[in-house]
Amino acid sequence: MRTYLVTGGAGFIGSNYIHYMFKKYDNDIRIINVDALTYAGNLENLKDVENRDNYTFIKSYICDKVAICQIFAENDIDRVVHFAAESHVDRSIAEPEVFVRTNVLGTAVMLNCARAAWELPDGSYRKDKKFLHVSTDEVYGSLPEDENAFFYETTPYDPHSPYSASKASSDMLVKAYMDTYKFPANITNCSNNYGPYQFPEKFIPLMINNALQGKKLPVYGDGKNVRDWLYVEDHAKAIDMVQEQGRLFETYNIGGHNEKQNIEILNIILDTLQEMLPDGDPIKANVSSVLINYVSDSKGHDRRYAIAPDKIKAEIGWEPETMFKEGIRKTIRWYFENEQWMKNATSGDYQKYYEEMYKNR
Repeated sequence: MRTYLVTGGAGFIGSNYIHYMFKKYDNDIRIINVDALTYAGNLENLKDVENRDNYTFIKSYICDKVAICQIFAENDIDRVVHFAAESHVDRSIAEPEVFVRTNVLGTAVMLNCARAAWELPDGSYRKDKKFLHVSTDEVYGSLPEDENAFFYETTPYDPHSPYSASKASSDMLVKAYMDTYKFPANITNCSNNYGPYQFPEKFIPLMINNALQGKKLPVYGDGKNVRDWLYVEDHAKAIDMVQEQGRLFETYNIGGHNEKQNIEILNIILDTLQEMLPDGDPIKANVSSVLINYVSDSKGHDRRYAIAPDKIKAEIGWEPETMFKEGIRKTIRWYFENEQWMKNATSGDYQKYYEEMYKNR
């Protein structure tokens, strides 16, 4: 049975990845989920897998070298999928040191512990071991508004926020380990994800939640910043395919072919909510563009991101399957069906779940 060490598995993308992997491989794999359960780590995301015999949760910080190396020593880890990171641009502007510590030092700890566990006396590595570092398109900086310009794996890094700078630094560390030690790794750089379990400070769940409550919908600047949106399950599938079919030492860009302005995304959300809410529902009357509130643009806010996933399609055969119109309906439906999850996340009560669930463990 292959054993996966997933860091940040209680977060948005990590938990969706764990769901995807159990759905695909069922009992043929084992997953160890390591998460510090900071503000966006939510074990409620994984309630339906927590009692599986082939799933283990360990609360630990990736900067804790003793704890991380102990996990490697006590388990024969075959795959590392490294999601754990501080990931919010605005938070990085307020507390850049936190992002440097977790995203850069934490990645170094993960690399060193994996290398110590996997390296053989001759400097090669134990067969079939792989490390996948999950990164972001934000490391490339900002694109011109020319719709023919895209990020490629060869695009020079040009990060503009403390968050993207810390992710660029962690990418460079992984590249250095691949070059210096021939460490068996890959890097993926993805576009903006959306879907179930996304922490409500992020754009799409924030807009959905505020609209349903009749609250203002804050939009940065003129609302014309462009992002490439990727449905999170498509991303999970891409990660699995890179782990199994990607060439070692390569970087793969994962994009959604869903480039849209923020204001366009918001209008689609409002229109979709109007379609999905039943007539007579008092909430429906509050869902309106009147709620849109333009606010000052944030510092380091890049104008346009757009990823060209040509390489991953050509080499591995992956391409996004979920168009935005379908994905946003699936996302809104999930939030409709998981109203309590949203309430817990927005109130901070999601942390209570860990305390209650693991108090005797």
